[in-house]
Amino acid sequence: MASTTLLSPAAIATAAGATSITHHSLHPSSKLPVRNLLFKSISGNNGPSSRLHVSSPTDQPAATTTPAQPSSKSPKEETIFFDGGAHYGDLLANLLLGFTLLWLPLTLAAVSRAFFLRYRFTNLRVTVISGLTGQDRSDFSYKVIKDVQVVPRFIGEWGDVIITLKDGAKVDLRSVPRFREIAKYCLAMAEKPVVLKETGPKGF
Repeated sequence: MASTTLLSPAAIATAAGATSITHHSLHPSSKLPVRNLLFKSISGNNGPSSRLHVSSPTDQPAATTTPAQPSSKSPKEETIFFDGGAHYGDLLANLLLGFTLLWLPLTLAAVSRAFFLRYRFTNLRVTVISGLTGQDRSDFSYKVIKDVQVVPRFIGEWGDVIITLKDGAKVDLRSVPRFREIAKYCLAMAEKPVVLKETGPKGF
């Protein structure tokens, strides 16, 4: 018959204490991995979410980084139709007649026009430059032109162009080459009927 080992009450208490100690010592250690996993999952979720809030969407450009584009419309370019001085024939004719004392003042005026007077007609304005160094300059637009008349000189080789402005002022351009062509151009740019009015005698 097999014998049964009987444990004393002190042994039973010792064994129970050991079991409870082992149980309590394992219980906290079993919670540490769970707490570490929870902390890692929370910190891992906060990282990407913060980056999503900070970053801007790539499909929409920022309004502050877009520079203002300058206007591509260029200003109207100025083209020259005629740029020159008085007709050379005016100077030659007056030099030949300058040997007479009565014609001498007209000869001096012709010399002054030949060296110190310049006319410029562009698509925007009429310019008259005079003076020893060209310091005297007058500009006016075609929009202020009221009427244009011509006076032929020396059988029509050159002539005077008389431009009347809307304020009543008259601009007398003496000894202009191609004076008929220039007068028609002024009327066309001023949006007036291109009908030349020739006045005055056909002389020098």
